[in-house]
Amino acid sequence: MPDAAAIARAIDLAIDARERAYAPYSSFLMGAGVVGDDARTTSGVLVENVSLGLAMCAERVALFTAVSHGIRPVVLALCSERTDGALTFPCGACLQVALEIAGPELLVASVDLDGASDSAPLGSLVPRAPRRHMPGSS
Repeated sequence: MPDAAAIARAIDLAIDARERAYAPYSSFLMGAGVVGDDARTTSGVLVENVSLGLAMCAERVALFTAVSHGIRPVVLALCSERTDGALTFPCGACLQVALEIAGPELLVASVDLDGASDSAPLGSLVPRAPRRHMPGSS
């Protein structure tokens, strides 16, 4: 379980990244932050495209960047407006990518524009998601 400092760092990264989001169509600014098991960090932003299928969520940008830098994520945080009055957590595609890259122990945190936050282990957010079978595991 990541410590409070790692969670706070990921949230700070997400808050800072949010301002760099490219969202000319929805104006729904979103940023994400990742803290790795070695305390290295990275971030990502929502990147929209006029062709919706070519857009990329902030969480996936952050996770893919972590992979490209050899960072094993232990915390993924995102910052955005609330959705339907609730904190915004990753979409199903982002949850599946996070599961593939970081596993069910990844702590996922969400923070809104007022600083309210909540977190949960990824495994509790996608309890029945498909998982890759690792050699030597049962």
